Amino acid sequence: MKRLTLIDKAFFLKKTPLFQSLDLDLLLPIADKLALQTYDANEKVFHTGEEGSRMYFLLKGTIQLYDLNNQLLYKIEESDFFGEEAIFNEKKRGYTALTQEECVLLTLSRTHLLTIISECPSVAISFLQIYTNNLPNFLRMRIDK
Repeated sequence: MKRLTLIDKAFFLKKTPLFQSLDLDLLLPIADKLALQTYDANEKVFHTGEEGSRMYFLLKGTIQLYDLNNQLLYKIEESDFFGEEAIFNEKKRGYTALTQEECVLLTLSRTHLLTIISECPSVAISFLQIYTNNLPNFLRMRIDK
C-alpha cells in the first residue's frame, strides 16, 4: 500500500460514520495524529480484558469482534471504526478484534485526541455532538449484526 498523506487520511476520515459531517479543516488535525498499522489475516488487534487507549479506523480488510465466549458480536468493514470506548473510559476491552484478511488500520490514541482537543476545542465539540447524536444508531447497528 502506498504511503498515506495527511490529505489522504483526512479524506478517509470524511468517509467514516463518526466524522462524515465534519469539515476538512477540522479533520486535518485529527488525521495528523493517526498512526498506520497493518495486520495479517487471523491476527488479533486486541483481546478481551486488554487495557485500551486507542480507537481504530479500518482502511482495508475485514475484522470481526467476538465476546468472551467467542460469539460473533459485529463485523467491521472498510471505513468503519471500533475500539472507541477506550477513548472515553479506562475500562478493559470487552471483546476481541480478529482480522479476517490482511488489514490496514489507522489508530487514534486517547493522548492524541486530548492534544487535538487542546489545540482545537471545536473538534471536541464536534466529536462529542457526532458521537452522542449517533450513539443510539451505532449501538443498534452493533446489536442487529
